[in-house]
Amino acid sequence: MAYSFASKTIREHDYVLFIIQNQGVIMQSVQLIERLINLVDPAGNTFLNMSADEALARVASGDPEQVRGIDGQFALIHKQGKIVRMARSIGRPLRYFIAKQHAGPVLVIAERIDTIWNWLKQEGLDGQFHPSYTRMVPAHHLTELALVGCPDPSPTYTRFFNPQRNRLSTNLDEIGQAYIGALANELNKWLDHVDSREPIGVLFSGGIDSGAVLLTLYHLLLKRGETPQRLKAFTLDVGGDGADARQAQKFLDELDLGYLLEQIEVPISAVSVDAAIRVLEDYKPLDVQSAAMTLALCQAIRERYPDWKLLVDGDGGDENLKDYPIHENAELTIRSVLNNQMLYQEGWGVHAIKHSLTYSGGQSRGHVRSSAPVTALGFRGFSPFALPNVIEVAEGIPFIELTDWKEERLYALKGEVVRRGVLAITGLSMPVFEKRRFQRGATDVDTFDSVFPADPQEYRRRFLKQFA
Repeated sequence: MAYSFASKTIREHDYVLFIIQNQGVIMQSVQLIERLINLVDPAGNTFLNMSADEALARVASGDPEQVRGIDGQFALIHKQGKIVRMARSIGRPLRYFIAKQHAGPVLVIAERIDTIWNWLKQEGLDGQFHPSYTRMVPAHHLTELALVGCPDPSPTYTRFFNPQRNRLSTNLDEIGQAYIGALANELNKWLDHVDSREPIGVLFSGGIDSGAVLLTLYHLLLKRGETPQRLKAFTLDVGGDGADARQAQKFLDELDLGYLLEQIEVPISAVSVDAAIRVLEDYKPLDVQSAAMTLALCQAIRERYPDWKLLVDGDGGDENLKDYPIHENAELTIRSVLNNQMLYQEGWGVHAIKHSLTYSGGQSRGHVRSSAPVTALGFRGFSPFALPNVIEVAEGIPFIELTDWKEERLYALKGEVVRRGVLAITGLSMPVFEKRRFQRGATDVDTFDSVFPADPQEYRRRFLKQFA
């Protein structure tokens, strides 16, 4: 329906308020965003306990408790009238940008910054673009946006995942069984949803997290009556002298599972900082370094196996059990790490001054170091440690009581919890080695230093150059 006043036609969907007094017309007009461009690929979602339609309906409800009931990796958008609701798990990024047009503003939503940029270029709107103008939907929050432009609307954030802290006992056997039990439950549901004929690759370093994922999958396949030969442990070795390659071999040999290992050796030239920054769309040195190694590994797997689809990783395990060297970050103390809910998963919180609107925080930002290279090479990735049902158990661990604020106890805790949990769930005695970052274990020190810049600002410069 349309109304004509003084040669102007105004349609109902323009949401213009009319006030008619006597024979004149007083119009109070609010410019609303008429267009929503959703560029997110729904095929990237993995729902473990409901259909895609049911999950979207839960986001549409605006009820955080309903959204919390969604199990899996997801990025969801729903529009009802002028209200847009967005929600995501750690496993998938979700970004948005508001562009101005003569006909009214347009909201563009995508997983990646360059997807938004390319759409704007097609529409001749790229003059408005800067990567810092994009906004990231923070994980574990229902983000609501009223489509009102000029001035741009501010989103509201409602937490839908709020795990109870310190609810578990101090018994490490009980903690381990609960934690790895939750991991096994999520992996079992994932196995129900993937093609049983597809081989499964695990990005494997022989470390605690990738080791737990591999052994749990091995156990579940046997329990389901399926062949463990379906599994492959892919280990990266850059330049032929990576410590992870030796560690992975030792890990599996101790369990008589050496046949699962496939070592992927690549030359130094296969590791590219610029390619990693382009895929990652970020400039934090540790994340770029990790992404560069993951990208090299995935590229080599793709070359060997053109049709391979499924890759699983252990990303999120360090965040869950707070296993990062605190002294390497001047902003952190053991008190800030243990007193703040999900600090490593979410950063300082969406209402904190330090929260980045462009990037969110913590693993909510950094998980793309794993997911982006996997997706870029055409794989379907899965990160079970990053799922809320697993994080919920980890947040229930009484870290303060177990560590008495001592860092060395905190760093030793992860190995004990996971080792005991894997033994309880699978019956396998998992080897535990000293922690080493993936990017460091994939090659030797000299090679690492020759590839990666020492100056953090160099990563930022190269990132901005990508969008010049």
